[in-house]
Amino acid sequence: MAYEECVFINCPFDKEYAPLLQAMLFCVIYLGFRPRLATERSDAAENRLAKICELIKASKYSIHDLSRCQALQEGEHYRLNMPFELGIDYGCRQFDGGDRSDKKILVLEEKPYRYQISLSDMAGSDIQVHGAKFDVIIRKVRNWLVSEARIEAAGASRISNSYFDFQSWYFEKQIAAGFSEEDILDYPTHELLVAMTDWVDLGRPV
Repeated sequence: MAYEECVFINCPFDKEYAPLLQAMLFCVIYLGFRPRLATERSDAAENRLAKICELIKASKYSIHDLSRCQALQEGEHYRLNMPFELGIDYGCRQFDGGDRSDKKILVLEEKPYRYQISLSDMAGSDIQVHGAKFDVIIRKVRNWLVSEARIEAAGASRISNSYFDFQSWYFEKQIAAGFSEEDILDYPTHELLVAMTDWVDLGRPV
């Protein structure tokens, strides 16, 4: 995959965030880019940190969502994986040199200003807030890629409507192939990425 086409995605992988992640993946593919994320491969023998570093270095664009950095209840620790990976990405851009100095980074959060409590070094940065809404995620990612990659693209509302078309197409396709609704909700990330790419290559059927 070409460096200029790859978008590294660092975000929560819990069930509550899944609809946002799926919308983000769809938007990236719809716009002609290739999402790269740690769950695209599931080899337990592969060192996760080494894989993440490899994906970051291979991607000109990166999206980091810091929505799960805070502890949710007493006795729970901060979840630091996402800001840690953001730091790796920032360091790659600053210190790797060569082509990596042109890396572009989008930082997302669910709520405004909350990141400043646990990551004060980011104060003053242009953090985009999505409010846990998938259509806002699509708009933020679409606008960022259009701006940074200098591409022409359909509006965010059209992309959101196309996402509904894809979901219907994919659901019907999987049911016809013998999958249950529970199976479809538990699909591997790689399978979903292939399906989204196939849908675009087939001319975005409805």
